[in-house]
Amino acid sequence: MPRVEYTAEQIKQIANEENVRFLRLMFTDIMGTIKNVEVPISQLDKVLDNKMMFDGSSIEGFVRIEESDMYLYPDVTTWMIFPWETDHGKVARLICDVYNPDGTPFAGDPRGNLKRSLKHMYDLGFTSFNLGPEPEFFLFKLDEDGEITTDLNDKGGYFDFAPTDMGENCRRDIVLELERMGFEVEASHHETAPGQHEIDFKYAEVIEACDNIQTFKLVVKTIARKHGLHATFMPKPLFGIAGSGMHCNMSLFKGEENVFFDENADKQLSETAYQFLAGLVEHARAYTAVCNPTVNSYKRLIPGFEAPVYVAWSGHNRSPLIRVPESRGLSTRLELRSVDPSANPYLAMAVLLEAGLDGIRRGLTPPPAVDRNIYVMTEEEREAAQIYDLPSTLHNALKQLRKDPTMVAALGDHIYGNFVEAKRMEWAAYRQSVSEWEREQYLELY
Repeated sequence: MPRVEYTAEQIKQIANEENVRFLRLMFTDIMGTIKNVEVPISQLDKVLDNKMMFDGSSIEGFVRIEESDMYLYPDVTTWMIFPWETDHGKVARLICDVYNPDGTPFAGDPRGNLKRSLKHMYDLGFTSFNLGPEPEFFLFKLDEDGEITTDLNDKGGYFDFAPTDMGENCRRDIVLELERMGFEVEASHHETAPGQHEIDFKYAEVIEACDNIQTFKLVVKTIARKHGLHATFMPKPLFGIAGSGMHCNMSLFKGEENVFFDENADKQLSETAYQFLAGLVEHARAYTAVCNPTVNSYKRLIPGFEAPVYVAWSGHNRSPLIRVPESRGLSTRLELRSVDPSANPYLAMAVLLEAGLDGIRRGLTPPPAVDRNIYVMTEEEREAAQIYDLPSTLHNALKQLRKDPTMVAALGDHIYGNFVEAKRMEWAAYRQSVSEWEREQYLELY
């Protein structure tokens, strides 16, 4: 979905012609939650002059109450009118970067932090980092009071179609809505588990791709509710079936050239591609805390449900962490399979980009490819093949993050400190809770 660099005058003209009555100024907090300040269209001049202020102390992980004034600087290339009507006229959105009162970028803004990582990429001579995400989600029924139930909307399986796939109409409406908003949807299908769906859209430059992920989540939830359903991007909502991932297909470019492709090299992967891959392997355990940021994320990263558990790579095999899809030329890419859709996309891509760039800077070499099923290998065989485990809990992942200065630097002091503190509190609350499983196992026995 190619972006247009609108002028202020063009935006005003479109808003007038389309009867836009409200503006949503959207940004993302450190936890990945979409926030928005909604203003009437009469404030458009103020918005476009970067003079729209909000209270940063009300956003988790932003600032203390005594330094609460923050400014929203809209990215005019993100101007878009939502296709759904409201009773009070149309609503448009602008995605914003967050700035301090002195005109400097706010260190706690995830989108701004990703831009900081892109500057490191430009310094190495690359011009763009592209991302093709594959977000999965579940559809649950709502009850007559509009409350979320744990009843799935269908009993379908991978690539099933109606009548087994009862979510097909909802998924089709989501696709149509996305296309109205300029998305180029490449595939839409039922996933492995009942009630689970995947919609893939065309890759884009990384900032645009992360904006698209956040917009996608908003559209999916909005349209699902119109169908009497609740869409969730929770990684593992139900026991015993596959969880939801968000595989990330990544490639580096210099101008029009995909620098991961080398026609004459082994597997037609360039030295740069192998170095980037080696960086992803080297820092895998540390960036897991960012790419799988909830207690629930680790219920998905277990053997037997297609999600990766081991740090390894392959060109064919689907059990390792990183896969190199068969496509070559401009489509040459590395697919990281561990990321889940609860991740803040801007933070996930900042750590993944910095991991890859570290591999390039240091000229790292990845371990040999693993082309057999890792799940059936013994611990000794895995050790001999230089395959190690991903962290098994959020607590362990945070410990790995803390030990990796490259990944800490990728987040910056402000985001790192606030992210880790919030996640420590989440782990502490989880550790203190007593589950139904524990009562079933121990209440009578002891």
